[in-house]
Amino acid sequence: MFLTLTTTGTPDRPATDLGFLLHKHPDRAQAFSTSFGTAHVLYPEADEQRCTAALLLEVDAVALVRRGKGKGRGGAPDAALAQYVNDRPYAASSLLAVALSNVFSSAMRGVCKSRPERAAEPLPLRVAIPALPARGGPDLVRRLFEPLGWTVTVESVPLDTEFPEWGDSRYVRLELESAVRTLAEALRHLYVLLPVLDDAKHYWVAPDEVDKLLRAGEGWLPGHPEQKLITSRYLSRRWSLTREAMDRLELLRLAETDDSDVEEIDNAVAAEAEQEEKPTPLAVQRREAILTALRDGAAARVLDLGCGEGHLVRELLKEPRFTEIVGVDVSVRALTIASRRLKLDRMGERQAARVQLFQGSLAYTDKRLGGYDAAVLSEVIEHLDLPRLPALEYAVFGSARPRTVVVTTPNVEYNVRWETLPAGHVRHRDHRFEWTREEFRTWAGAVAERHGYAVEFRPVGPDDPEVGPPTQLAVFSLTTTTTATSTEKEAKAA
Repeated sequence: MFLTLTTTGTPDRPATDLGFLLHKHPDRAQAFSTSFGTAHVLYPEADEQRCTAALLLEVDAVALVRRGKGKGRGGAPDAALAQYVNDRPYAASSLLAVALSNVFSSAMRGVCKSRPERAAEPLPLRVAIPALPARGGPDLVRRLFEPLGWTVTVESVPLDTEFPEWGDSRYVRLELESAVRTLAEALRHLYVLLPVLDDAKHYWVAPDEVDKLLRAGEGWLPGHPEQKLITSRYLSRRWSLTREAMDRLELLRLAETDDSDVEEIDNAVAAEAEQEEKPTPLAVQRREAILTALRDGAAARVLDLGCGEGHLVRELLKEPRFTEIVGVDVSVRALTIASRRLKLDRMGERQAARVQLFQGSLAYTDKRLGGYDAAVLSEVIEHLDLPRLPALEYAVFGSARPRTVVVTTPNVEYNVRWETLPAGHVRHRDHRFEWTREEFRTWAGAVAERHGYAVEFRPVGPDDPEVGPPTQLAVFSLTTTTTATSTEKEAKAA
């Protein structure tokens, strides 16, 4: 991808001062390594009348794919071929914006010790980008740049010049001209608006992106007519971050209007004011949803399969309705911790008679699991390799056959809402996969059909209208008591 910055000059103020402002000498071609390729800075022309600096970014598409991959199904990109065949090396995007920030960091801050007066004054500037994705077309390009004092020349790129009836692509050729902007302002405009036009970023948008946006948008974003669109797209439409940024931008606007400091405006709530109630942790919501499903099924004798450290077993023990509780886990260490957590060695005789823990693998049938009212698989299936799932399915649904089975698993679609989760990563390093809502429903429906169960799905946690809840829960209810079929026996053997 390619971008040029051009300025003109006079003998008193030569155009080659651009080299000082960018901290890159016009007589040398320089290369800078980035995490996604190599950025080159060169000057196609450099004299006192006219000087052009070019930034050429060579993207290593293969390295970018390898670097961005996470473990498991949740880390896989949308399509295997699209990982390698795409517009990344050619069209300006957040990759180019990051390269601008890295290569011209001092210029973007307006720092130039050798020419401080030039850094602080407007320059006649011309910016040219031959290939720029613009989701919104030329009209949006003008709406973004013209309020900032740029003269915009934008031309849509046809899909194929040989077939004009196919129409235009989503790419444009862009030229910007202005004599009222400093170089630092121009670079900050590009840094923010290039990914906004592309409406995508190549990296996970973390909370610190709000600070980056406000720093780059200082002096121009608070009053921009497309402020909301810019903020939302720059922050990858993450509503919590967008709301935070909009609130802070409004404070900046009010402070500027009143000629006050932000701290003087943002003092409506005293420091000692009561804090908002903390949200209920997802793990607690998950256990409550499981308990509700067990109560609905009138279960008394319950299996906690993959009980881990005994959190759910402890909650089950609090309700007398659950007369027999069995925790099963393959990890001896987890069972030891569970025993200590439950204080089994100090538990009263009547209470101790209600609970037992034992080691077992869910990949094999186990006669000890038969005859129970309900079984719970809470955050268990995603820890198994996919080829092992049929064995677990038979051991629970085909062999043990409890009247009710409750299964919870992460909803991978919700991962984009976790502000601390890097893009492309699953929630736990031991997760072998994480399913979308459709994938989970397909699996659960097939299991229910094969083993004589009906299945109902319930959300756990906030049910986001776009990506669903953070945890998905299925309640299987036995509808037939037929014995294992030959197909189930084949699954067992597999």
